[in-house]
Amino acid sequence: MAGASPRIAVLDYGAGNLRSVAKAVERSGGQADVCSDASALRLADAVVLPGVGAFADAARSLAAKGLDEAVKETIASGRPYLGLCLGLQLLFEDSHEHGIVPGLGLFPGRIRRFPEESAEGEKLLVPHIGWNRVRWSGDHPMLHSLPSEDIYYFVHSYRAEPADPAHVVGTTEYGAPFAAAVARENVFAVQFHPEKSQGAGRRLLDAFLAWVTS
Repeated sequence: MAGASPRIAVLDYGAGNLRSVAKAVERSGGQADVCSDASALRLADAVVLPGVGAFADAARSLAAKGLDEAVKETIASGRPYLGLCLGLQLLFEDSHEHGIVPGLGLFPGRIRRFPEESAEGEKLLVPHIGWNRVRWSGDHPMLHSLPSEDIYYFVHSYRAEPADPAHVVGTTEYGAPFAAAVARENVFAVQFHPEKSQGAGRRLLDAFLAWVTS
């Protein structure tokens, strides 16, 4: 890939926000290819799975397009995967949004709604919307060029509850600490929206492109 921009497949499965994600990837030096064809993933150097909306709709759309198995194949091949918002949640075994809906099952754990109040009785507004701090931890390659913490933009009512704490590489406080980012080998996923997070989001996508090209 030396001298050429890495080709990044931005998956279109009807979950929206694709063009802003693609433009953000291109600003960081990638060649963004918005695609809904599973075969296109085989030509990409890395894949980004973005998304906003309901988990069940996204899971159904991925399966209908054959993208669920294509994502699993891409990850199994060792190519980098970056999940954004729903792209993080779909990695888990299931979600409790509108019943229990199966996910890709690549990470143990599930997706549950934020409570209406904290353990101390503090009322929480759900969805969690706005800027919040993420504290990074661990030694994943994505983190080598990032500050120890940064502030990102969130919009979500549901949060990941990973079964293995070792998978959590970013933590945010909202009523209690929750997993804002998870990672394992060639998979890195965040609950926030880097494409809406200004300088902090650019730093994260720069780190992603540096990881892909390395």
